Amino acid sequence: MPTALRSTAAAFIAVALLTSCGGSDEGQLPDDDTITATPTASPDETTEGSEPTEPSSSAPVDKPGPPRVVRTIATDLTSPWGLAFLPNGDAVVTERDTSRVLLLRKPSYDVTQVGTIEAAVGLGDVGGEAGLLGVAVSPDFASDRMLYFYFSTGSDNRIVRAKLDGDRLGTPQVLVDGIPQGPIHDGGRLAFGPDGYLYASTGEAGNPELAQDKDSLGGKILRMTTDGEPAPGNPFGSLVWTWGHRNVQGLAFDDQGRLWASEFGNQTWDELNLIEKGDNYGWPLVEGRGDAADLTNPQVVWPTDVASPSGLAWLDGEVWMASLRGQRLWRVDVSGKRASDPADFFVGRYGRMRTVAVAPDGRLWVTTSNTDGRGFPNDGDDKILLIAP
Repeated sequence: MPTALRSTAAAFIAVALLTSCGGSDEGQLPDDDTITATPTASPDETTEGSEPTEPSSSAPVDKPGPPRVVRTIATDLTSPWGLAFLPNGDAVVTERDTSRVLLLRKPSYDVTQVGTIEAAVGLGDVGGEAGLLGVAVSPDFASDRMLYFYFSTGSDNRIVRAKLDGDRLGTPQVLVDGIPQGPIHDGGRLAFGPDGYLYASTGEAGNPELAQDKDSLGGKILRMTTDGEPAPGNPFGSLVWTWGHRNVQGLAFDDQGRLWASEFGNQTWDELNLIEKGDNYGWPLVEGRGDAADLTNPQVVWPTDVASPSGLAWLDGEVWMASLRGQRLWRVDVSGKRASDPADFFVGRYGRMRTVAVAPDGRLWVTTSNTDGRGFPNDGDDKILLIAP
């Protein structure tokens, strides 16, 4: 990082520490723009099939009843991470630690291994949060049969594509390499936007200064063509779409074409951000709301012990956010100009929740992440749950 940028970062960090960690107002945020989510749902120790947890008191009164788990789609998975649906309703799932690519065919959704990403195999020396991460389905899958993957090697993170031919995954083609990799903060989510371009979230790999370096691919949201080239209209003429991110693991587009992202905080605030072209989201200059010039504030923040957000999905005016450390599923209204009314569900019932996706039938699939080295596996973990929202 250039000397001038380091000095600026140090100044911002000092201001952030003074404003967010001092006196009796420690940990408090102004409430005029950024919402601070307040969890009020009680830990739920009931079994599947019982009445679900009541929603938080912050839930709007005109919303339907709380979501409920309808069935368990799959069991005995190992750290499932990526989840995407094919046009015919079949599902593709990636396992972070085994590098397996799985196909779940409807209606039974029996689990079939269709391949592995060989370059991501044998990550025992890397460990941590690295491995086979996100997956996205080509918008033209019916004709090109292409799947896109984000994964870690021993030296970097990469984005590749490979053709799915029946029950066999073809040889991956590298589209983007050189994304900073580390035992923590590897990003990894992939999503195609309504513009037809591929968006990818990257982490700063444990090196916070990378997030403020526009020449680095770490700590960014990237936007690219299906060949891995910078998409037309990118703000800096590179793959970079937005910068100043710590570790984004959730991406979701709403019906207005807006992109939302869930982001891990450090010690204080996790974030839900509305992503705007070229914006700087502040890390490591600020955590949570910063009110600093040229930095974009989050729309919602959570204390890190009730969130540690990963997957994100949009459905009918709401985003659903899976939480790891928080061991719950959050629902946030995004139908208006700003996010509002966060509510939490299933607190502690299924352990760590990694990924949430909308199935073709309008219900949610949620993966648990209790075998990832940070959870406490129960019988049948890890699972994919079918949830009626």
